[in-house]
Amino acid sequence: DPGPAIIASVTVVRMMDLMKELADKGENTLQAQNTMSRYIREKEDQASLCKEEIRIIWGDYFKNPQIEKFPEIHQLTHSIMMAAGKAKQEPAKEYGTKLVELVNQFADIFWQTKGVKTKRAVCPYPPSLEVVYPDL
Repeated sequence: DPGPAIIASVTVVRMMDLMKELADKGENTLQAQNTMSRYIREKEDQASLCKEEIRIIWGDYFKNPQIEKFPEIHQLTHSIMMAAGKAKQEPAKEYGTKLVELVNQFADIFWQTKGVKTKRAVCPYPPSLEVVYPDL
């Protein structure tokens, strides 16, 4: 289930938002530096978790029947790895939202291989991005 990867990718964006909010305050206190360090660490941890979850599903689940139906899965998985790496390196929200969209595409393909329809809806917590859910 790609749900944990979706949550991780959305959390990356949330941490980027919190980092920007803190930076915009212009505080240079020890407390502000500590908080920023925690946001950065969490962003990086969640980007790594996203990569791990996608890599496991791709490696353990996708076999010839799924790959024949969705030959783009290899390139998509590679793109997710690259986007997660970029989101770790750069604090720009555009890199985080790109990661979320790629993971959404992966989730949609995953659920299609299971014969489950998907829907997109805004997640109920900040940063309130649109994500793929199985339509059960």
